[in-house]
Amino acid sequence: MTVRLYLASTSPARLSLLRAAGVEPVLISPGVDEEAAVAQEELTLGRRLTAVETVTLLARAKAEAVIGERVDGEEIDGFILGGDSAFEIEGQVLGKPHEPEIAAERWRQMARIGEGVLHSGHHLIDHRGGRPHAGHSQHASAHLTFADDLTEAEIAHYVASGEPLEVAGAFTIDGLAGAFISGITGTPSAVVGLSIPVLRDLFRSHFGIEWHRLWNRAGAPAPAPLDPPR
Repeated sequence: MTVRLYLASTSPARLSLLRAAGVEPVLISPGVDEEAAVAQEELTLGRRLTAVETVTLLARAKAEAVIGERVDGEEIDGFILGGDSAFEIEGQVLGKPHEPEIAAERWRQMARIGEGVLHSGHHLIDHRGGRPHAGHSQHASAHLTFADDLTEAEIAHYVASGEPLEVAGAFTIDGLAGAFISGITGTPSAVVGLSIPVLRDLFRSHFGIEWHRLWNRAGAPAPAPLDPPR
């Protein structure tokens, strides 16, 4: 029996990763004000959040934001996944730059420092039967190194493409920025925004569900029938 996954995200990169892994999720926009959520948590704690705390908080907030919603008139019956990413360099936690000037300055910093860490948070909620049950979080991190000969012209043209404005850290490895990233240590899919190995572990470790039970894409192998209870 195939397990249904609901993706609480509008990220094309996360959708593409899941599809490549054989999973066609149901998309739900979470509508979370990320900056407000982080500011409120930091106010409550009385300190700045670390990069891991930030992505974990926002992944959970996105997943919980869609609890109880209906899709095409039907209740959610499956698992809800929330995800978030942030880039850390020189102790700074960098989210989406939004503005071209900010994106360009970040790329100058990355070119100067030469390395940083991309953190991706995941929160998975069991929402089978139309109501929420247990939820679990896990994160993944990957170390990146950048080209040491990046020019101002390359930075300007990349920023002008618009690609870096709405992605964590102002870059993507699966797009135009791939030419400027010289090395990755860790899970490559985590840099795109979703660690497929982490998601598999969440399903197996916390819910006893094997990864192939999520395969529902055309061309993916059909899951074998479940063994009858003994």
